[in-house]
Amino acid sequence: MQEEMLDARAVNCPYCGTGFELLIDSSQGSHTTWEDCPRCCAPIQIVVVVSESSGELEGVTLGRDDDVV
Repeated sequence: MQEEMLDARAVNCPYCGTGFELLIDSSQGSHTTWEDCPRCCAPIQIVVVVSESSGELEGVTLGRDDDVV
């Protein structure tokens, strides 16, 4: 992991609404991962979208575990 590829994002837990900082590693390309909320410990699905051509972070979407199909 390269430090210049880390992007800090202010996000909110989709369960309890707690705000926290999420570090995104865009060197992995587009991917899906899971992280627990630092307050309520609920599992949060994180979908990271990275441009294939430029390698730039295009978007981050958080979702509830019970919303995942």
